[in-house]
Parts: sequence; structure tokens; C-alpha cells
Amino acid sequence: MTGATGMADLDGIDGVDGDRPWRGVVAALVTPFGADLRVDFDRLQEHVRWLAAEGCDGFAVAGPLGEYQTLTDRERADVLRAVVQAAPADRSVLAGVSGYGSHQSAYWAEQAARAGAHAVLALPPTGYQARPAEVVAHYREIAAAGLPVVAYNDPGETVIDLTPELLATVAEIDGLAAVQEASGDVRRLHRIRMLCPHVDVLAGVDDLVRELVVFGAAGWIGGLPNALPRQAACLYRRFADGDAHGATALYTALYPLLSWDSRPESVQALKCTMEVAGRYGGPCRPPRVPLPTVDATRLRRDVERALAAAGH
Repeated sequence: MTGATGMADLDGIDGVDGDRPWRGVVAALVTPFGADLRVDFDRLQEHVRWLAAEGCDGFAVAGPLGEYQTLTDRERADVLRAVVQAAPADRSVLAGVSGYGSHQSAYWAEQAARAGAHAVLALPPTGYQARPAEVVAHYREIAAAGLPVVAYNDPGETVIDLTPELLATVAEIDGLAAVQEASGDVRRLHRIRMLCPHVDVLAGVDDLVRELVVFGAAGWIGGLPNALPRQAACLYRRFADGDAHGATALYTALYPLLSWDSRPESVQALKCTMEVAGRYGGPCRPPRVPLPTVDATRLRRDVERALAAAGH
């Protein structure tokens, strides 16, 4: 595929990297709900298969973009099993295991291991200003399930900032292998490399994918790939290959969409973007409500411009 931005065919995926299943482009999956707000498992599995065909290397399940807080325990377990079942054998599945209590996160990590996930993705304790020792203990319980652990640093989602210094202490736990860095501070990547070089840093916020991947982030756990996976994969691979100049036109076209990932309405915006791009986004569960008309109108215009610029 070649368009106005010089997009090339996407290849080179040769199976799940057993040591680094978070490499490449990992779509932070939305959860499709029907009009009755029940999980639409058929659409979920179709979406996973389509994303794989369009160039995504893996899938992150039951994270903040997946509205995990609104899922029942049964739904959350079924969503993970559905994704594992639908994902091709050469693509990875990262199971979100975040919860208010460490025992809940440990439970979901055990469930992930049984379901066949390749790694777990874990926020620090949510809703509680845990002390450093408590944060370490939290991740130790999660790691006990035996799957590689990707810590998820998103101070906007929790009340804890996994600073490089705190992460270095957490990274002494056997199994803590990577961090999804979504603090917004690109300097964190370099500090993390200095303090805990064995930990992979992953781009964890869409509008900093360029800065983090160009400087060596091992992967991108992103929202936009749900809507524009081929364009997102092309963008990532150009940055990873050091061709930042060649990616400039595509990055410029996509940036208005990438920037929504840093806003509180990121889930609604992503589902709206999917709809405009011809995919099913569907409604969000309360307390989220649809975007205000002025925001939705602007977002639709930005999506249409991005599609035109990318030769979609």
C-alpha cells in the first residue's frame, strides 16, 4: 500500500517474541458495547482479527481505554478469553490486571496466565496514595502469577507517579520487564535507561509516540491503532527504523487525532474516530457520555483530513 505519505507494505511480523511480547504496535483495545450496553463479543473478535490483518503486533486488553472499571468480573474474564481466542498465533496479548486492591490485581494476573495471555499490564494501586514500599509489594503480588509484568505509569489515571527512581526499585522484582510510560515527560525514557537498563520503555501516550520511539522505545501501546491500524503501524515502523523525516507528513496528518489520547474524553474520542473511519466504535458505559457536538464535529473533520492525507 502506498499513498500520499509514502506508506509501504507492512511485513516482518514473524511470531510472538517470547521475551518481549510488548514489542511493536500494541492496540489498547476498546470494548465494543451494543445499544443495550452489553459487551458485543462478536464485534470484539472481528475487531481483533481485522487489527492483526492491518498490521498490529499485539493487543492490550481491559485497560483504561477498554473501560475495565465498568466491566463485571465475568465480563472482564470473558473479554480476555475472547481476545486470546481471536488473536492469531503470531500476535501477542497483554492482559490488563489493574484493580483497587493488590489481591484483585493478583487475581487477574492469575486469570491471565490461565487464559493464555503473554504478559500482564498493571497500573500501580488505584485510588490510594500508596507508599513506595506498598507499590513494590503490589507489583510483587502481580509478578507471582508468573507472567512478564509491564508496569503502567499513568499519573492521570491513578494517584501515583512511577518515577524512574520508584520504578528502579520496583524493577528489582523478578518478572518486571517493561513500563508503559504515559507521564508526558519524554525525559523519563533516558532516566529509566540509566537506573534500570533491563526494563523496556514503551510509548504509552499517542501524542508522544514520535519522541519516545525515535529515542528507542521498544513498542507503542496506543489507542489510535484501533481506528487507523495500518497508518499507525507505518508511523511506528518509520520512527523505529530511524526514518523520522519520512514519517513527517503522516505524523502531521495524524497528530490532531493522536492528541486526543491525553484528554479525559479519550475513550469517547477514540470510539468516534473509529466510527468516522468506518469501524464500529459504539457507545461508552456511564459515567461517560458522548462528546459535545462542537468537539465531535471538530474530531470528525480531523479524521476526514487524516484519511485524505494518508491516501485512505
